[in-house]
Amino acid sequence: MGRVTERRRTLRIRDGAVTSRADTLVAEEPLEIRLNGKPLAITMRTPGDDFALAAGFLVSEGVIGAGSEVRSIVYCAGATADGVNTYNVVDVRLAADVVVPDITLERHVYTTSSCGLCGKASLDAVRTTTRHPVSDEPPVRVTPELLSALPDRLRAAQRVFDRTGGLHAAALFSEEGELWDVREDVGRHNAVDKLVGRALTEDRLPLSRSVLLVSGRASFELAQKAVMAGIPVLAAVSAPSSLAVDLAAESGLTLVGFLRGPSMNVYAGEHRIALEARVTGS
Repeated sequence: MGRVTERRRTLRIRDGAVTSRADTLVAEEPLEIRLNGKPLAITMRTPGDDFALAAGFLVSEGVIGAGSEVRSIVYCAGATADGVNTYNVVDVRLAADVVVPDITLERHVYTTSSCGLCGKASLDAVRTTTRHPVSDEPPVRVTPELLSALPDRLRAAQRVFDRTGGLHAAALFSEEGELWDVREDVGRHNAVDKLVGRALTEDRLPLSRSVLLVSGRASFELAQKAVMAGIPVLAAVSAPSSLAVDLAAESGLTLVGFLRGPSMNVYAGEHRIALEARVTGS
């Protein structure tokens, strides 16, 4: 299996002084996901948790919704012409009674580490395929103070980021702020898929009493993945996209952006934010 980090020679220039030294970089390699032996998607990812990544991807695509629907996930031996196992191809075999949508089997999706499923369909696609609609009864309630503490907890758990400075991260917290899991990857959507995939294999879906925190922006793809896993609260340290806000409002997802210290913007689902201060403004 590929390494999470690699060393490369670099020329360092600091205040006019020039030195040569090795630098630690995050590894980036392609992963091909096959479904029942057929090519499905290729993503650029940081090696590690590949089985969870594949499982989480299938959850976000609406193909599976429970661990019992997966028969096996294996690396493909002889993935290259010379028979070498590159550990960059995984095959997910589903249980015999799982019905796979034809559209999923017939298409070959290419996804990059930066944009998720480029050109992915619309809100309608999420509405019709979600296996775990956002449903937290009674509703999860989180205070601004709890949310403001989460980025520091995530940052403290980012082991590879400390060595490379080049990874996105996603973390799952309980509604009380307990850190459940954290994953890192060059792709923020991959990090979320790894979290969801691990939850699937541990029979913890839907994640209806959780808060998902992502280290970057909140794109439509990340909001989609939260909704597909039944996560009620998505928080991001940067901005959301307009389509992410639309999806959150329609699906009942609480979407928080620009979560930095005690400041944050709540774009949808404000009923889950426990406020003491009175709301003012137009």
